[in-house]
Amino acid sequence: MAGILTVPHAAANSCEDLVSLSLSNGKITSALLVGAGMFTPPGGVGALMGGSDAWAVFKAAPAFCRVTATLTPTSDSDIKIEVWMPAENWNGKLVGIGNGVWGGSINYSAMAEPLARGYATVATDTGHVGSGMDAKFAVGHREKLIDFGYRAVHEMTVKAKAIIDAYYGRKQSRSLWVSCSTGGRQGLM
Repeated sequence: MAGILTVPHAAANSCEDLVSLSLSNGKITSALLVGAGMFTPPGGVGALMGGSDAWAVFKAAPAFCRVTATLTPTSDSDIKIEVWMPAENWNGKLVGIGNGVWGGSINYSAMAEPLARGYATVATDTGHVGSGMDAKFAVGHREKLIDFGYRAVHEMTVKAKAIIDAYYGRKQSRSLWVSCSTGGRQGLM
């Protein structure tokens, strides 16, 4: 009787080829393989909550496929997402990362920890750029308020699952959610 062999999930397709993947109401803006411990968040370490201590989570990250996309389900929508997928040893699961307060940015350090544990991760800026401390983005922009309210997370999740399927050649076995603050509400939507 043969023993059971567990084979780690590796990519079925090239990361860079994902830039040509067609998304309804969206466009992949970049797809690049990032070396282990080599990710630098936009704005550098000074832009991170937690300061220089937050840098350690990126140093522990494995090599991964970083996909950025802009989603436009309405003419006033401008939803940014990032999908990070381990280049090797994917555990078959997806972790969505929520936002705090009024959103407005992607939480890179929250994406890195599950990535280091073999999860594909995804996050969104909720459809606008901001500090997260006010809702000025919504004044006169009903669709941006809807994006923040629920649509950005829904669109992020649907598109991330399509990107994961294209990269690994199979769907994720489970989808999980991690967050606090606004992320609690997002998880219920």
